[in-house]
Amino acid sequence: MFGELIGKSKKDVAGSDLVKEATDATVMADVIEASRTHTVLVDFWAPWCGPCKQLTPILEKVVAGAKGAVKMVKINIDENPRFAAQLRVQSIPAVFAFKNGQPVDGFMGALPETQVKAFVDRLAGGDEDDGLEAALAEATEVLAQNDVGGAAQIFAEVLQVAPDNLKAIAGLARCYLLNGDAERAGEILAMAPETASDPELSAVRAALTLAAKGAGEVAAQQARVDADPNDHQARFELAQTLAGHNDLAGAADHLLKIIALDRAWNDDAARKELLTVLEAAGPGSDVAKQGRRRLSSILFS
Repeated sequence: MFGELIGKSKKDVAGSDLVKEATDATVMADVIEASRTHTVLVDFWAPWCGPCKQLTPILEKVVAGAKGAVKMVKINIDENPRFAAQLRVQSIPAVFAFKNGQPVDGFMGALPETQVKAFVDRLAGGDEDDGLEAALAEATEVLAQNDVGGAAQIFAEVLQVAPDNLKAIAGLARCYLLNGDAERAGEILAMAPETASDPELSAVRAALTLAAKGAGEVAAQQARVDADPNDHQARFELAQTLAGHNDLAGAADHLLKIIALDRAWNDDAARKELLTVLEAAGPGSDVAKQGRRRLSSILFS
């Protein structure tokens, strides 16, 4: 995250007119008066503060990306305690946003870049949706790399800014589901209206339905299928268990084998379950694409 910033010179970021150091003596000009023409972020920090060293480069990067809509002032509270005391700063890092001479927003602690960007976008009056979409794309990529915890953190950050964002609700619910917490996943999904329509939301709802069914023992069920490959009920139960453990590709494969051998078995149960599995995988997933292709080949052969 910080690699790009390490290569920047102070003239690029900190030495520009977007970011400057201030003192108690210059606060009136650098913060109060300056905030009458543009938003000013005040970053209270100290040389001994580890989280400050994490946050400040992120703030500088995001402010630089705002292209002048927001400016930043850094104040070392060890050398300049008066202004921090006036604002009742009790811990650092602490960030205050000033507009028209008054503090209007702020936060404490070293937030991740996605959350800092959303904070600055909101203050700058920019396109907050762009920041949210970027965060959602990042979370999706992180989840694809099997970093469930990292993805969950980003989805949760988006929901702090936009509590009704359907993709973030679906993403966070999926993270809980992947961690085996179906109950919490259901609670997250309940944040979305029942009538809400979103492909990922539908996918996670389908996955939650499958998780409720898949309570069997994979090894024991696989043994039953191996003993009698024509035991459709055993194969069907194995597919449900695999789906409940998020092995959607394995579940689809077994259901397709049932359909290939007996299309109408048990009142079309295998095909109906397959459609739920493909929905849980998501319309753009390889599981869904390959599953539909194989289903069409079986039905129209």
